Amino acid sequence: MFVTGLLSYAAYNPDLAAVNDQTPDKGWLGFYLFSWPTSPSWLYRLTQGIHVTLGIVLIPVLLAKLWSVIPKLFSWPPVRSPAHALERLSLLLLVGGALFEVVTGVLNIQLHYIFPGSFYTLHYYGAWVFIGAFAVHVVLRIPRVARALRSRRLRTVLCTDTAGTVPEPLDDTGLVSPRPAPATVSRRGALAMVGAGCLALFAVTAGQSIGGWWRRTALLAPHGQEPGTGPNGFQINKTAADVGIRPADIGPDWRLTVRGPGRETVLTLDQLRRLPQTTAALPIACVEGWSTTDQDWTGVRLTDLAALVGIDGSPPDVFVESVQRGGSFGSTVLRDNQVRDARSLLALRVNGADLSPDHGHPARIIVPANPGVHNTKWVTRLTFGATG
Repeated sequence: MFVTGLLSYAAYNPDLAAVNDQTPDKGWLGFYLFSWPTSPSWLYRLTQGIHVTLGIVLIPVLLAKLWSVIPKLFSWPPVRSPAHALERLSLLLLVGGALFEVVTGVLNIQLHYIFPGSFYTLHYYGAWVFIGAFAVHVVLRIPRVARALRSRRLRTVLCTDTAGTVPEPLDDTGLVSPRPAPATVSRRGALAMVGAGCLALFAVTAGQSIGGWWRRTALLAPHGQEPGTGPNGFQINKTAADVGIRPADIGPDWRLTVRGPGRETVLTLDQLRRLPQTTAALPIACVEGWSTTDQDWTGVRLTDLAALVGIDGSPPDVFVESVQRGGSFGSTVLRDNQVRDARSLLALRVNGADLSPDHGHPARIIVPANPGVHNTKWVTRLTFGATG
């Protein structure tokens, strides 16, 4: 889950431009960043689907782990020595980091933005705090884990019912009750309960990443984002009205400005339609974990638009601006490899119909393997060679 989270962050190309970067003070934490590829086209759909689905599925595991060690978390006195204080601090970062990541992640999946700052910044830093504490905790606990795993065979645990379940011998861990009550659940029962919880969450979550018919099974995913039926009847996060798009912004007076080094051209929607049109079957995948199946997008290749301002051969990065007002995602910068992909379009139509206002009419970006939020809607300006 941590690795797919890092990949999700890399997919935003945060090292490319300020408008892409939600964590400007990350420093050396961004050591691993690389140019996000455009192939396969479902790459981000896969990595983010795994990240979100696995995050939900592991909630019972986290709760079971916390339940099993809860006496240790509230032991008294809380600090007995400097070494014990350091251990308690590491546990605070470990447990606090895990709970923080789960809570912020679930709220984001539900499109419930009540964070005191940017979700991306908070979740990114929280992940590094958690994984650092987790690594230290694992190193410190390896000897105890090894002893525990050697103490009994898994097959023995799975074959022992509640009547045959006996308490652990008293030791120095602080987790064994000196006067345990009779067992009310066997170890295999506890494992089965956690496993059943994970499977149940998988069954009601995975459909939002699979998309299509399976989205109906995603009972825990946010619903109501399908804008009707027909060619434009697939998932969105926000409508045009949600982000303040006015009819006049995307009406007959709308124009697309294309800029390059020393050149500029302004196009109407009719002029865009008269340019060579390309169709590409591409999904949309969002950071919240949901994705669509492939939709047939039709529009003008970004390379063809670059050629209009004298850029041939190897187009540079492009700064994409929207008529969307305010918010964090009215603009983005696409990397040069994204611009060069023949499937990267300024889309005017989807599934044989004009884009609806909620899907970005008159024109939107669609790039393979691109996070949905960077497939900018209601585009009004493209500046090739600018960093944003």
